[in-house]
Amino acid sequence: MERFDELVRVMAQLRAPEGCPWDREQTHRSLRPYLLEEAYEALEAMDAEDWPRLCDELGDVLLQVVFHAQLASERGDFGVEDVCEKIVTKLKRRHPHVFADSVADTPDEVIDRWEKLKREEDGYQERESAVDGVPAILPALQRAYKLQKRASRAGFDWPDISGPRAKVDEELREVEEAEGQAVEEEVGDLLFAVVNLARFLDVEPEGALRGANERFSRRFRAVEEQAGGSERLREMDLEEMDILWERAKAEEA
Repeated sequence: MERFDELVRVMAQLRAPEGCPWDREQTHRSLRPYLLEEAYEALEAMDAEDWPRLCDELGDVLLQVVFHAQLASERGDFGVEDVCEKIVTKLKRRHPHVFADSVADTPDEVIDRWEKLKREEDGYQERESAVDGVPAILPALQRAYKLQKRASRAGFDWPDISGPRAKVDEELREVEEAEGQAVEEEVGDLLFAVVNLARFLDVEPEGALRGANERFSRRFRAVEEQAGGSERLREMDLEEMDILWERAKAEEA
C-alpha cells in the first residue's frame, strides 16, 4: 500500500496552493473526458496484448480515480478511503460464496446470486423497470447490449438463436424498403438486432467492432501500400482494389 499512499500524497500536493496551476483548476466536470479517454486507452492496450503499456494505462486510470477522490475530499463529500471501503464492502456482500457460507459452484450461479443481491441493495428498490440504471452516456453499441441483457434477465427474450437471426433478416429487409427519414430509424433497428444476435453468440459487440475496426485499418493500410499510395489507389477501379484487399487479407492470415 506504500505506493498507493504515495500516489494519494502526490495528488494532494498537486492540488495544494503551492502545487500545479492546471491541477488546481480542475473539477469533476472538466475531468470527465480524461476518465473516458484513459479507460479506452487501457482497452486498446488489452486488445494489443501490450502488457507493459497496459500497466502504464492502468496507472492513468487509477490517477483519475484518485483525482476525483481528492476533489471530493476537498469539498468534504468523501475521500479515497471511503471509495476503497465501499468497493470492498460491496465485493464481500456480493460474494457470499467466498466470504460467507453460501455456495455457488458455477459462473452462472454467481451471476444469478450477484443480481439478486444487487436488487436488495439501497437504491435498487426504487427502480421501476428492469432496464433502469443502464447509463445513457454509454456508447450506443454497449448500451444496446446491456439493455438487452437486462431485459433477458426479466424473461423478455427469444427461446433460441433462430429468433434474433430471423430478426436481423427482417430488419435488413425493412432498411431496403425504407425511404426518407425512416431509413435512419430502420438502420438503428438493424444494428440493435445485430447486437442481439451477438449476445446469443456470447460475443460482446463493442469489443467485436473494435476488432473489426483494427482489422480494417490494418488491411486498408496494406492496400494503400500495395497500390503505391492513396493517390494511386484513387485511380483504380473496384475490381483492382478488391484484388489488393484480398491479397492483404491473405497475407495477414
